[in-house]
Amino acid sequence: MKKIILTSLLAFAGANAVWAQSEAGNDKELKERVLEEIRTNLDERSKVLDANINKLDARVSALDQSINESKDAKEKADKLFQRVQALEDKQKAVEENELNIYQANFQSAVVNLASMEREIKPLVLFNTTHEFYNQLNEAANPMNYAGFRDWFTGFHDYVKKNKNQESTLAMSSNLLLFSGATTQYVPVVGPISSVLFASMSTYLTSIGKKNKALREQSEKMMSLTMKVSQFAYDKGAVEQEWKLITAELQSLQQVYQKALGGDLAAVKISTADFDQQFSRESDAEKRYQYLSDLRRRAGDYVAAVKAANPKDWKADIYYRMMDVQSLKIRFGQLTFRISEHIVRYADLFDKYRNDDQIGARITNLESRLNTLKETFDKAFDPLDYINSASRMYKVG
Repeated sequence: MKKIILTSLLAFAGANAVWAQSEAGNDKELKERVLEEIRTNLDERSKVLDANINKLDARVSALDQSINESKDAKEKADKLFQRVQALEDKQKAVEENELNIYQANFQSAVVNLASMEREIKPLVLFNTTHEFYNQLNEAANPMNYAGFRDWFTGFHDYVKKNKNQESTLAMSSNLLLFSGATTQYVPVVGPISSVLFASMSTYLTSIGKKNKALREQSEKMMSLTMKVSQFAYDKGAVEQEWKLITAELQSLQQVYQKALGGDLAAVKISTADFDQQFSRESDAEKRYQYLSDLRRRAGDYVAAVKAANPKDWKADIYYRMMDVQSLKIRFGQLTFRISEHIVRYADLFDKYRNDDQIGARITNLESRLNTLKETFDKAFDPLDYINSASRMYKVG
């Protein structure tokens, strides 16, 4: 069974995104095709039973009138017997209609549950995730900005040369060494940042007035470092929420696997068979046939449960149905949180878009974020998903 990895959401880009949307669209059509067959079959059977119940009601009314008007004791007894039979037939029809509704609802639950595995597939595409995150991290590293690398080399040489004369420089040298800072990476958040900025300020002060170009460059690079540091801090706040969503989605995956395993076992299908014949199956028609078989097995299961326990047969089916509905609503709420979280990245980029030093990188990130959001919106409609989950069963 595939793992749901929230960070994989950022895989919505390029060819993978197009493929994911196409797959999601095909799978949604297959699911809706089977669900429509369930609804149609239920409607047809309900119409027949409703018509039969109406006829039996009319017969009971006619018998009641005949009994009231009859003065012959034998005739009344015969009519009373017919009335009892009609009421028994009506009760059987009512119970059959109830069974039909439970069968259709459980079929819907099983089909929806099985389809969820492929509905969430776009979230597990991981190939291009790293590209977006790498660009975010690159934007938070001053080494990736023009002129900083050369300037930092001079600053670092100054720190090493004067660390024995100034405590702040000594601390900065030790912390840079401890953090593994190299010419490829400079830590700009955490405890080291305040010491780093203090050392930069010392370096700036040490530059003589005659070296105006270096002084101006140092002021510019120090300003850049502070901006990048603030960006990294703001980015970290956004990503902290991302981690919470990841934890929730991983928890949801565990609940999903348990529910799926339980329902598959109930209809006598192994998870290995499901994975091979449905999850990994690329032929859409074969997946449709598999869902159709699941539908049939689910209906048979409800009938078998009722036959085995005529008095309390509904409880088992009801709780299984509620588990699936709760799972789908919970997943819909999570996709809604993800959608809102994407907007938080947009708010973050708005803050830095017009900056003369880091704005260009932010603009590039914005274009990728817009593509991500557009693709996500096409693949998921959280509110529609939640609403449809709330109305997935017919109430008898």
